[in-house]
Amino acid sequence: MSSNDYASLIYLVLLAAAVGGYFIAHNRRRKTQMAQQAAIWGLIFLGVIAAYGLWGDIRHTVAPRQTVIAEEGRIIVPRAPDGHYYVTAQVNGVTVPFVVDTGAGEMVLTRQDAARAGLKPDELRYFGQARTANGTVATAPVKLDEVRFGPFTDRNQRAWVNGGEMDMSLMGMGYLNLFERIEITGSELILSR
Repeated sequence: MSSNDYASLIYLVLLAAAVGGYFIAHNRRRKTQMAQQAAIWGLIFLGVIAAYGLWGDIRHTVAPRQTVIAEEGRIIVPRAPDGHYYVTAQVNGVTVPFVVDTGAGEMVLTRQDAARAGLKPDELRYFGQARTANGTVATAPVKLDEVRFGPFTDRNQRAWVNGGEMDMSLMGMGYLNLFERIEITGSELILSR
């Protein structure tokens, strides 16, 4: 912990002591009622702490996921609460989460996802360039043996590995153009072949 963290902790302890001291002094004649109120506030505090700590798990459980309608050759992707479309595909047999990015020219893998898919990011030649919101980054071209997305399997797919930092792999237009139809209807992205 840094000195700022210790200062914040001391401040919070002093604030809790002051509020608690006032609470006890104000309610010293009504001990039963004071105990009930303290228990209620304690449970509220624990509930807030639990919700904050579990928010990532709750968000991923409640968030809608892609729907595959194999008979009709469609994949329906619901819009996430943050406004993006997230999909999952198998790249060289490994599950990779993607954000759909129609502004990206090609499929772009993070270095971590590329390594999990059997590529060797440290041995690639990063001679390409991509302009991103964070500036220009070096990229390395690769061929993916297999990409499975819903009921569709595509072989020898061109992709790029991002040489910079990236939170998530991008499913860009290089791959999305394999679909005959791309629609955004309401809050759904519909990909059809």
